[in-house]
Amino acid sequence: MSSINIGDKAPDFTLLSFSHSEQPVDYTLSSLTNDNNTVLLFFPMAFTGTCTEEMCTISESLNEYETLGAKVVGISVDGTFVQKAFAKSSNINFPLLSDFNKEVIEKYDVVQEVFAHGQKNTSKRAVFLVGKDGIIKYKEITENPGVQVNFDKLKEAVKNLG
Repeated sequence: MSSINIGDKAPDFTLLSFSHSEQPVDYTLSSLTNDNNTVLLFFPMAFTGTCTEEMCTISESLNEYETLGAKVVGISVDGTFVQKAFAKSSNINFPLLSDFNKEVIEKYDVVQEVFAHGQKNTSKRAVFLVGKDGIIKYKEITENPGVQVNFDKLKEAVKNLG
């Protein structure tokens, strides 16, 4: 898979979320970006320390992203029931999308071949900012899953899109 870069058309996808509803909901990137810039937060695994810190940090500043016209979604290979429990226990207030079949992490070239405790083919820690036009405006992938993305740079990129 070739790398997705700033200026490229973001690969569309449809993923299921059960994190904030009583019934599963399908989310497509094209519907998210229809009227909004969209932040895609790829994270390796629910209930791990760095992932919990990342999701909580974004939750705490979600109003700022929304005020700037950006939707935020988290994407991991966890199943929908795990994500629902994770969102509830950590007070995560934005949708978590399940890439259980690992198709989207492959499209975005963010497969973490080996994660903690021998887990294979989870997501790398990464963020993509997709503009309303469906084009990648910002990208950051950390090579070490224990390292956070740069939230200040992400917010600055969102502000610059207006």
